Amino acid sequence: MIDTVVDALVLDLLEWLVTRDRSYEEVMDAWRTSCPKLPIWEEANDRGLVKKEELNGRCVVRISSSGCAVLARRKRTRDSAP
Repeated sequence: MIDTVVDALVLDLLEWLVTRDRSYEEVMDAWRTSCPKLPIWEEANDRGLVKKEELNGRCVVRISSSGCAVLARRKRTRDSAP
């Protein structure tokens, strides 16, 4: 059950990131957790679904190409559901 919850929250994180670039601080405020059972940021990072980049002297977090592919698969699955 916990894997399903983590997967759903990782997808929420990706959908949140795809709307615009977010500062690293903003992402940490919103998604970092001290709960070992819900490591959303860590899980997304470990899976390569997000990336940190330097932009105009600040660290931003963006969805990676792998993260975009995950969202595209999810959309196709939802669109094909009856």
